[in-house]
Amino acid sequence: MARANVALIQAIRHTAEKLKKGNNYMWGHMGSCNCGNLAQEITQLTRADIHAYAMRGHGDWADQINDFCPTSGMPMDLLISEMLSAGLDREDLVHLERLSDQEVLCKLPLTERNLRHNHRDDVVKYLTTWASALEDELLDKVNISDATQPSLQKLPLL
Repeated sequence: MARANVALIQAIRHTAEKLKKGNNYMWGHMGSCNCGNLAQEITQLTRADIHAYAMRGHGDWADQINDFCPTSGMPMDLLISEMLSAGLDREDLVHLERLSDQEVLCKLPLTERNLRHNHRDDVVKYLTTWASALEDELLDKVNISDATQPSLQKLPLL
């Protein structure tokens, strides 16, 4: 799963919120699908730009990720590199497109795990659950007892 970090968690949550409020969503459009919406948030590219970059290659997000070459200089590879730099890994993107990461799905009640990859409400649910899982992971790494605390030595009386 992704490397949990505040910026990535915020990007995932913002993506979910934008979709919930009606952001453009079209599963068959590389810039408006599940990955495309998160890519917009992370890269600040428009959906049209993302789609145009993707059309220079072939296939859907899974195909483009499979063909990913970090040194190609191709726009889609640069976009994917930016997403990976944000803390995602290639499997995260494949799972996001199909809403299929078992670690995320296991966080949902059993009756809510049958998500449809091309339905906005299910994408929002997946993104929200994923962000919460990453947030929990990040919080688990915080150990307050390790924080340096000022010494509570007695001050000399004057």
